[in-house]
Amino acid sequence: MAYDYDNDNIFAKILRGEIPNRTVLDTGHALAFEDISPRAPVHVLVIPKGPYVCFDHFQSAATNEEIVGFFETVRGVCEKLNLSPGEGGKGYRMIANTGRDGVQEVPHFHVHILAGRPIGPMVMAV
Repeated sequence: MAYDYDNDNIFAKILRGEIPNRTVLDTGHALAFEDISPRAPVHVLVIPKGPYVCFDHFQSAATNEEIVGFFETVRGVCEKLNLSPGEGGKGYRMIANTGRDGVQEVPHFHVHILAGRPIGPMVMAV
């Protein structure tokens, strides 16, 4: 499947330094920063530095080094913010919205890390 990456999406502009952000962690393959409209006391976005539209695109087109580097950045954020239950934190939720039905708002693969309070049920009953 072909994915059309929009180089003018807000995350691409953040990666190019055109829009400021509150960086939590910057690594060789990913950037983590605070969400501007937090949904929890801790709300961090982690984005790969490559031009990937969604998780499916990232998983199929990124190099193994990019994939490992991205998820190491996620782990690094959780460690830095003391979120991991095994390290004394109370836990977190990691979400990746994908496509229209997944309500993906920015066409650049990213995960949300939410923490700092009980997050609530995963999905509302229908």
